[in-house]
Amino acid sequence: MDDAIKLRILGDFDPFSREARCSSYEIEVAGDTYLIDCGAPIFKQLGGHRLKEIRGLFISHCHNDHIRWFTDLAIFHRYAPDVNHKLSLFTTENINNELKKTSSAALSNTLSNCRKKVIGVKYEDYIDFNEIGPRPLYKITSHDEGNGRFKLCVVDRKNQIIGPEQAKIVINPNIDKARMLFLDPPSGEWVDPELFYTFSDNTFYEENQNILAGKNGYTIEVIKAPVWHGTPGVGIKIKSGNDNLIFSSDTVNDKDLWQNLYEEKLEQNFTEISREAFIASAIIYGDINNYIERVWSKKRFQEAISAFNNAAVVHDIAINNSIVHTDYESLDRTLLDRKRTIFVHSPDRITSEWALSATDKEFIVRDNLFLEKVGGQLFPLNANIYHREKGHFFVGYKNAKGKYTVYEKDGKLSLSNAYNFDGRPYFKVDLYEDIGGRYYEKLDDENSSYRVRKDGRVELIRRTESGSRGTLLGKGERERLLR
Repeated sequence: MDDAIKLRILGDFDPFSREARCSSYEIEVAGDTYLIDCGAPIFKQLGGHRLKEIRGLFISHCHNDHIRWFTDLAIFHRYAPDVNHKLSLFTTENINNELKKTSSAALSNTLSNCRKKVIGVKYEDYIDFNEIGPRPLYKITSHDEGNGRFKLCVVDRKNQIIGPEQAKIVINPNIDKARMLFLDPPSGEWVDPELFYTFSDNTFYEENQNILAGKNGYTIEVIKAPVWHGTPGVGIKIKSGNDNLIFSSDTVNDKDLWQNLYEEKLEQNFTEISREAFIASAIIYGDINNYIERVWSKKRFQEAISAFNNAAVVHDIAINNSIVHTDYESLDRTLLDRKRTIFVHSPDRITSEWALSATDKEFIVRDNLFLEKVGGQLFPLNANIYHREKGHFFVGYKNAKGKYTVYEKDGKLSLSNAYNFDGRPYFKVDLYEDIGGRYYEKLDDENSSYRVRKDGRVELIRRTESGSRGTLLGKGERERLLR
C-alpha cells in the first residue's frame, strides 16, 4: 500500500454552487503530498501546518473556481513566520504565464520592511515554478527595434524571428489578445498550434516532456490531447506501479466532436483582409478563426481517444447545454469507462448512474479502480444511482418494490417518488443518505435529520412540539448493501 495513490476530495462543486468548495484535490503517493488545483477553502480544510507539508501545487487551468486560493497560498509561503520556502508550482509554461497575469494585482505591490515605501515584488519571489510538460518551440514575444520601440513577433527557442510565411500573429481587437497562426509543414494548412498539436508532436513541442519523477518510481505528467475547454488547460496523470489516476479537468469529452475537429477542412475567410495582404502580413487584426484551416491534428485525435485507457479518471460533469464541459446527456459519446470514473464539479442537483464524489471523500486507487476509504475499510462504488441535492448526497440500490423512482428524459435522469413526474420511469430504488461514506435510510420526515457528532458517530434527531430527541445509530447499511 506504500505506493498506492490516495485521493482526498477537498472541493468538487461547480462554480455556481452554494457551497463554494470548488475544484481542489489532495493527492498522496509514496509519502509525498500534492494539491491539484485550489478552488476550495484549503486553509480551513487543511490548516497552515498541513499546508506546509504539501510538496507542490498543480494547476490545470486558470478559471477562478480552480485557482481561487492561489494568491493566498503564494502570500502564505512568503509571510508565514515558520515557512522558509516559496510555493512550489507545477504547470505548463503557458498556464504559468497566465497565472502571472491573473495574480499580478494581489502579488505585485507590498510594503517595504520599514513600512515606509510601496515596493514592487516579482512573481518569482513568491513562486518556485517547476515546468511540467514540453515547451513550445515557438512563441510570441516583444522584439526591441531600438529607440524605445518594440514590436510583437514570433521567435524560436534560439530567439530567431520567424517570418510571416511560417508564423503570424493574430490580435483580436475585442480582447486585445494575441494568438499564433502557424503553417503546419506536413499539410501546408494554417492552424492554431496550441490547439492543433498534441504534446508529443515535435513539430511544435520539444521532445522533453518534463515529467515529474518522484521517489519509489511514481511519475506525474500533464496531458493535453483530450482537454477541450477554451482556455489553455491540461489534464494531470499520476502513475504509481501499475495504477494510473487522471484528472481530466474541465473539458468536453465527445468522440464525435473530436473526430469532426480533425477531419473538417475549413475555408479561409478573407473579408477582413485580402489574400495578398494575409500572405505578406506578420501581424493581423481580427478573428483568428477566419484563417484556421483545421482545428485538430489527426495525432491529437488519436491520443485523445486513448488517453483514459487503463486509468481511474476524475472527470468534471455538467447536466446539459454547458458548452465547455461534458454534458451528462452526451455520455454515450464519451470514451470514459463507467467502472473507472468518478464525476466531480457537478451542479447542486444531479442524478447519475455514474459515481459522483462529494467533498471530503477519500479514495485509494487499486487496479485502476476507486475504492472509498470509510473508517479504515475500503468499499467499491457499487450503487446503481447517485444523487446530490441541497448539499446532501444520496445513493440508490435497485429494488422492484423500492420507494423511489428514477426517471429518464432526453438522456437526463431525475429522482422522485411522485407519480406525475415528467419522464419515462427507468427503475425503482431504495435510497440512502451518504454521511461520511456510511449509508443511512433517506428521511422524508421534515422534522427528522441526521447529525454527525464530534466523536464521529451519527445521530438521528427527531423534533416534536415538546422538544427534540437524538438516537445514536450504528455504522449504517453499507456493508449489508455490499453483500
